[in-house]
Amino acid sequence: MESKHIIINVGRQVCAGGLEIGRLLAEEFHATYYDSELLNLAARESGFSEEFLKRSDERRGFFRAFLHLSGANNMDGDSFYQNNFSQESLFKFQSDAIIKAAQKSSCVFVGRCADYVLRDFPNVVNIFVTASLESRAALFMQLKGVGHDEAVKRIEHIESRRASYYNYYTGKKWGHAASYDLCVDSSILGAEETARLIAEFIHKRFKI
Repeated sequence: MESKHIIINVGRQVCAGGLEIGRLLAEEFHATYYDSELLNLAARESGFSEEFLKRSDERRGFFRAFLHLSGANNMDGDSFYQNNFSQESLFKFQSDAIIKAAQKSSCVFVGRCADYVLRDFPNVVNIFVTASLESRAALFMQLKGVGHDEAVKRIEHIESRRASYYNYYTGKKWGHAASYDLCVDSSILGAEETARLIAEFIHKRFKI
């Protein structure tokens, strides 16, 4: 395969297989894979603890999260306001980490509004992975050991938070086809075959 610097951004519903598909795409295109690892980069860049960034990740209402997290980077409420730290600052830390990584090599980013952050980069493709609610609830039940109703409730809560974050920062609609280059239901073919389908789309799009 011809070497080409490409960026693949993967949005996903909860338990739709987006993480696995992202990893498979990274293998296919010899790209660096980033999901929660990006928090490590952001933590190093910002000087804030990784745990602090994890608690604030993909959330709005950041001020409440900060004030309930004691001792983050040895900052108290007063120094918080003195340093004008905000969710926008956190978003900038993560965005800077995304941009820096994308400048170095081909990358696959899962979440983090990377499609918006890298909108001006060449050779970028934006994917959204969905799946039937029943298949996602079944996997969530297996992973978390909860009943069906609780699984659906928690999935909807996480996705509402995720959509709010994405919509706020990008001005687009999370999960809407118009926000992406390709949307695919992974519950039809399974994660591996879905990744192959997406890879074929990317090969044809970038002629690689």
